[in-house]
Amino acid sequence: MKYDYLVVGAGLYGAVFAHEAKKSGKSVLVIDKRPNIAGNVYTEQIEGIHVHKYGAHIFHTNLKHVWEYINQFATFNRFTNSPVANYHGELYSLPFNMYTFNKMWGVVTPEEAAAKIEEQRRAAGITEPKNLEEQAISLVGTDIYEKLVKGYTEKQWGRPCTELPAFIIKRLPVRLTFDNNYFNALYQGIPVGGYTQMVANMLDGIEVGLNTDYLADRETLNDLAEKVVYTGPVDAYFGFRLGTLEYRSVRFENEVLDQPNFQGNAAVNYTDRETPWTRIIEHKWFEFGKDAEGNDLPKTVISREFSSEWKPGDEPYYPVNDEKNGALYSAYKALADKEEKVIFGGRLGEYKYYDMDAVIASALEKCEKIFG
Repeated sequence: MKYDYLVVGAGLYGAVFAHEAKKSGKSVLVIDKRPNIAGNVYTEQIEGIHVHKYGAHIFHTNLKHVWEYINQFATFNRFTNSPVANYHGELYSLPFNMYTFNKMWGVVTPEEAAAKIEEQRRAAGITEPKNLEEQAISLVGTDIYEKLVKGYTEKQWGRPCTELPAFIIKRLPVRLTFDNNYFNALYQGIPVGGYTQMVANMLDGIEVGLNTDYLADRETLNDLAEKVVYTGPVDAYFGFRLGTLEYRSVRFENEVLDQPNFQGNAAVNYTDRETPWTRIIEHKWFEFGKDAEGNDLPKTVISREFSSEWKPGDEPYYPVNDEKNGALYSAYKALADKEEKVIFGGRLGEYKYYDMDAVIASALEKCEKIFG
């Protein structure tokens, strides 16, 4: 055995675990099947812009210990997530707040806005929401649901809102204030220099092997280490023997534009059903349109996002947390718990819709149990 730990996956979970293991005097090898580190938070520099290759990642957390931990590896800017909704050319504030309600209904006071939402909720006759549509109407009324929720959500999940569970939209921010900050988080920002550099700092001094497919050469790789930390899909680890866990996937169309400003905001959601993409990301605005020296960037890079059904070979993004997949994951977890040499972690290893801070917290908790 050459190493104490083989860490499969150089994303956030794997990088935190590897860093903590090394700090505890353990020898570690990190491998990843991709040609780069950082997993889905990978940022690639194009025209001086840190492009979020696998979709927009905005770090936000209420966990002080996670914030202090991650600040060891990067300085964070003061980026605040304030998306814009585009419905057939009409622009609305997200999260839903007084700007949204004023534009939609002409109301001026929080009392008027609350009364309008209540009026529409009553008209819809909803008492106990049974699905996402009813939950959304009870939160924001029929007009906002029809224009700003329905089309976007159906594109994102690929099924009617009436067939989606109510809990999906329960964390939808609705505010009777003029606060444009999407996240209710104490700490928020983007790492200066990009996420890839941040993860590289976490993996400093640790051996990393890229373009290495663990599942294709499992026996040889297992022989290298006492223990394995596996952050890939849990069903793939077991050869899909119980069936395939479902995900939603995302496809990106990137474009470099010879102009300084395309949409004036990092994220614009297209909430009508007719526009095929869910949103457009303009990456330079995550860093205020400046390069590392503070100069204005003359070009811009945009990414159109298309939500799609996942099929084997696609990148898995969002677990489908319905009853069927929950039961299947429970069965896989029972198998995983019997693998004495292997620790399963991260979004794919635990089949969880994790935000970045939750991935880091989960990895730190595991490390605390093992290394004390």
